[in-house]
Amino acid sequence: MTENYNHTEIEKKWQDKWDADELYRSVIDESRPKHYALTMLPYPSGDLHIGHWYAMTPSDARARYMRMNGFNVLFPIGFDSFGLPAEGAAIKNNIHPKKWTYANIERMRGQLRSMGAMFDWEREAVSSDESYYRWSEWFFIQLYKNGLAYRKMSPVDWCPSCNTTLAREQVWGDDRHCERCGTPVIKKDLDQWFFRTTNYADEMLKFEDIDWPQHVRTLQTNWIGRSEGASVIFKTEVGDHDMEVFTTRPDTLWGATFMVLSPEHPLVEVVSTEDKKAEIEAYKDEAARQSDIEREATDKEKTGVFTGGYAINPVNDERIPIWIADYVLMSYGTGAIMAVPAHDERDFEFARKFGLEVRVVIQPDDMEALDGETMEASVPAKGQMVNSGPLTGTPGDQSVVKAIEFIGEKGTGKKAVNYKLRDWLISRQRYWGSPIPMIHCEKCGWNPVPEDELPITLPEDVEWLPTGESPLKLHPTWKHVKCPECDGKAVRETDTMDTFMCSSWYHLRYLSPEYHEGPFDQTEYDYWMPVDIYTGGIEHATMHLMYTRFFHKALRDMGITKGDEPMSQLRNQGMVLGEDHDKMSKSKGNVIAPDALVDKYGADVVRAYLMFFSRWDMGGPWNSQGIEGTVRWMRRVWTIFNETANVTDVTPTCSAETKKSLRLKLHETLKSVTFDFENVGFNTIISSLMELMNEIYKARSEGAVGTPEWDETLDIYLRMLAPVAPHIAEELWQVMGNEYSIHTQAWPKVDESAIVVNEITMGVQVNGKVRDRITVAADADDDTVKAAALASENVQKFLEGKEPRKVIVIPGRLVNIVK
Repeated sequence: MTENYNHTEIEKKWQDKWDADELYRSVIDESRPKHYALTMLPYPSGDLHIGHWYAMTPSDARARYMRMNGFNVLFPIGFDSFGLPAEGAAIKNNIHPKKWTYANIERMRGQLRSMGAMFDWEREAVSSDESYYRWSEWFFIQLYKNGLAYRKMSPVDWCPSCNTTLAREQVWGDDRHCERCGTPVIKKDLDQWFFRTTNYADEMLKFEDIDWPQHVRTLQTNWIGRSEGASVIFKTEVGDHDMEVFTTRPDTLWGATFMVLSPEHPLVEVVSTEDKKAEIEAYKDEAARQSDIEREATDKEKTGVFTGGYAINPVNDERIPIWIADYVLMSYGTGAIMAVPAHDERDFEFARKFGLEVRVVIQPDDMEALDGETMEASVPAKGQMVNSGPLTGTPGDQSVVKAIEFIGEKGTGKKAVNYKLRDWLISRQRYWGSPIPMIHCEKCGWNPVPEDELPITLPEDVEWLPTGESPLKLHPTWKHVKCPECDGKAVRETDTMDTFMCSSWYHLRYLSPEYHEGPFDQTEYDYWMPVDIYTGGIEHATMHLMYTRFFHKALRDMGITKGDEPMSQLRNQGMVLGEDHDKMSKSKGNVIAPDALVDKYGADVVRAYLMFFSRWDMGGPWNSQGIEGTVRWMRRVWTIFNETANVTDVTPTCSAETKKSLRLKLHETLKSVTFDFENVGFNTIISSLMELMNEIYKARSEGAVGTPEWDETLDIYLRMLAPVAPHIAEELWQVMGNEYSIHTQAWPKVDESAIVVNEITMGVQVNGKVRDRITVAADADDDTVKAAALASENVQKFLEGKEPRKVIVIPGRLVNIVK
């Protein structure tokens, strides 16, 4: 054993040994409780960044902790390898996306292995492998057969120059231009595939049976946006068309003085008069160049165009004008609103700008009578109904119910629930994605590919043309097939699936990636599922995490999965920022590459520092100097164990108090570290281990080496260190003469008797100044504490023979004597 810690040699030695021994291979073992620990899989962009390590290594440490606590742990890894970056690289660098992707995967495998994590590599799943996306296609077909996949027209971001749809990442700048060519992006309607996520909106609002952070619950709840109110039908004056409106306040219907349609609403063309159509088309073009966020901004100046058409208010038969305005979105509600300017801020601003009537229909109880003509701002609809026909005078606590009853009796509306949540648009006009297994025939319409023909594989002989169109559309043969119904000429769907489809079920493929009779082996599913803890970034709260929950619930209803939720517990890590306190990016030059840190310090130091430098759930700016403290701590660990191992004959010289103090600190630390691992509090684990190491050095200086307390402390210390720094812990375990491997050892048990404090020391103040300290029994009552304080010679000296006016005991801390 060399004196110096050669991290490169030691870490490679143990990684090779663990791999050869299949130490982390996870197999079904009914004799032990299972623990499925899952961390979000990376995209193979080519290099791991420090953010990957920040997410994965603390998660690995906790998985190791659970293993030492007797659990049979599954901790798998894979790659979410379809998607836009690979296609972008193909276009930019003239390289096939498959070649680019798999070269990156190979590089990242090596980087992931350098962590020393307990990944079970036998369970690796790669979403762009044919054996994986075969089952993504199969899942699509099951959703389609069960009415949960459908096709409809929907607006997309479109570049008229590249002649292609763009993902959100490809739309840049405040002016929303195409990243490829700089052309302003517009909205365009295309036929797209959707999953009916809205069918599960109410169920996804239930979190009672899962342990997920409150912030994630709030984000998902707000994203689903459930609101109760009424569905109301307004008739158009021309053509008698129905315009459905959802409102949470049907009691304000009498105050609806105009209607506003989204520029994309299909009835715009119907209600518009000829003299308005040119102005309307220009306005629609302008709205199409804005994002939904821009259109909804509350501080944005209101714009709009009068269509020339009118609607009939169903509660009073009044004729009200129909406008279009960009602040109404087709993606929310019905794309039509009834405007009640007296009680809505946006409607008020719009009405004042265009000279439309403001009519008060709710009079607040604590305000003077409102006048719509003189109001300077809208007023919240809280109070008694006024100017509301037969419901005038209805109290505020009854108004909504009475209004719904009224429109129900008239046959013009009913009670309804609305959601902000939209169905999941999964179509992508891309090559590098899982094919959508649908075939279109002019005679038979859309039909799924026969399941025995799966997978529909991507053709590799493709090219990218300057038009930007998907190579699947341009391929001379791939899309041309026979109809599965009539055997006539037909074409494949050339859209591919959103990559969120792949990541919605990867936890299932990990169960049995080599299984070919289905997406997973049912025996493995029954043992391992659900996922016990899922770790990853909170930025996925309203996309991936919601899609995964929907997917599980939909499959449950088909009898494919079981239970209501795929993941029992969720924990989120924060973000590692650059040293400039800004988000890391290559363009800013502030990215921290873990490879260089591992080369310089070793994986264990990097792991420990990532757990220590900030609260894991909060993240923070990287500090290059801070890691040196972790290096010093690790060197002290190395030194103390090697020194002890080299001592062959030593006579302890320490006092009983030193041994007692050492055991006290040891078991206090063990209790604290155990609590922190259970509660995913990683930074305090490291600080506790650092403090205990200080106590160990102190005990050494007082002659504790060779005592049973010393041996116990070193043994437990290594076990606590093992999840954090697996390589050095394994090496030192061997140095101390123990049998391989520390990672199969049990987590130590806290000796509660060691941390029972029989006596405590308390300060004694006289008139606010500490004059002495007394030692009393930990369970001493106040009278005993007072007597001990007053018996102090030093205290009596400052009392000058006088009786104190007051003696106050602060239990466990202080005695305050007032002369």
